[in-house]
Amino acid sequence: MREEPQASPYRPDPAILPLAPWLADRVEAARFPAATLRYRNDRWDRAVGLDELDEAAWIDHFARFAPLAGNLPQPLALRYHGHQFRVYNPEIGDGRGFLFAQLRDESGRLLDLGTKGSGTTPHSRTADGRLTLKGAVREILATEMLEALGVYTSKTFSVIETGEELWRGDEPSPTRSAVMVRLSHGHIRIGTFQRLLALEVRDHMAQLVDYCLARFPGPQPPPDAPGRDEPAVILMHQAVERLADLAASWMVAGFVHGVLNTDNMNVTGESFDYGPWRWLPTWDAGFTAAYFDHNGLYAFGRQPEAVHWNLGQFAVALRLLADAPPLIAALERFGPLYMAAVARRWCWRLGVAQRGPERDGALVAACEQAMRESGIPPDTFFHRHRGARNAEGALAEALAGYRPTAGDDASYWAEAPPESMLIDEVETIWSAIDERDDWTPLAEKIAAVHRMGDALGAPPAPEGHAPG
Repeated sequence: MREEPQASPYRPDPAILPLAPWLADRVEAARFPAATLRYRNDRWDRAVGLDELDEAAWIDHFARFAPLAGNLPQPLALRYHGHQFRVYNPEIGDGRGFLFAQLRDESGRLLDLGTKGSGTTPHSRTADGRLTLKGAVREILATEMLEALGVYTSKTFSVIETGEELWRGDEPSPTRSAVMVRLSHGHIRIGTFQRLLALEVRDHMAQLVDYCLARFPGPQPPPDAPGRDEPAVILMHQAVERLADLAASWMVAGFVHGVLNTDNMNVTGESFDYGPWRWLPTWDAGFTAAYFDHNGLYAFGRQPEAVHWNLGQFAVALRLLADAPPLIAALERFGPLYMAAVARRWCWRLGVAQRGPERDGALVAACEQAMRESGIPPDTFFHRHRGARNAEGALAEALAGYRPTAGDDASYWAEAPPESMLIDEVETIWSAIDERDDWTPLAEKIAAVHRMGDALGAPPAPEGHAPG
């Protein structure tokens, strides 16, 4: 069974407050004309001690943003810069969201409650600071599917419809509005560090590094790593390990994030901020998610390259604190860590025990070739061949000697069709809401995705990677 979040008492810890004067702007939430609760994450509300809130209190905190007890007294819109499609932009930051609260889960992990669609901030520029209800529904579907497929992802915590009509150029308008709250393992981005480099504030950079090391603990660098005792070098190693595993998890899930800018890279290695995402209909390295990604910079097969490039920008930012060679040495670990993570996660999703780097690498290559040649959807492929079943030809040869994972739930894998999250199904779920206010297909899809996640079980995690 997939590991369930453990119940925890409410444990507020607004740890970011000492950094807030230079890291964020205090803001006010928008006043919405209506507040109708549409989604509440009843798996994760108990993990942070908020499961006993009744609906009125939930709406008060997550639509009107009354502060939680002992927590941030006022929302904070975080400041950051970033490379957007590899063009540096200093004019960004939280433009339609803010950090609302920080709390601890049962394991002591520090988690953030952040918003999307909560109104304008000093970083909104010409935007309205709002979120469409369709965008919120898409984020529910993305996070639920990714969590089930073992990706370390933010969790959609709350969606409340807000009664406004929004105009958007990329969907039929006017359209319904919502405010969303996500539960995340921090909101410190590569772009957060890039801003401090641009401003040349070394003392703030050092404070932020110390904050990350203390609040998001991870493994130490390898014993032979140069500069392994320097805080900035330690953080670089941790980010490389975490983001190598994240990139691998997207690839094994067949997921295309769509917008891998440096302001969308969390140094905790958690995937978040879902806009034009897609799942692969077929195994196609050139498949893109964003209609505006004209050159395929963030195409499916280029996602590891994009993450590596972003980590290179992180190393550049940390040069404010450390010499280049130790940071480069950390960055050079990305390739081997990524390949090891792909093999580890591939075998997990396929339901077989690993046999070593050479054999596992050959297995991954054989599976990819089989999908390309047959055109079989990735979700169908992993479902059909779970536990090394139903293999023929070159795939059978590659799977020879692999044993099924002990305790696998054979009954689930005998069923058909497999769960997927292709765009046509997403649009059908949204149409039921938009046209008939029918939320049943969404609820049924979430339940089915949970069942798949239970059958897959918890993914294998590298050392130092916090459980999702």
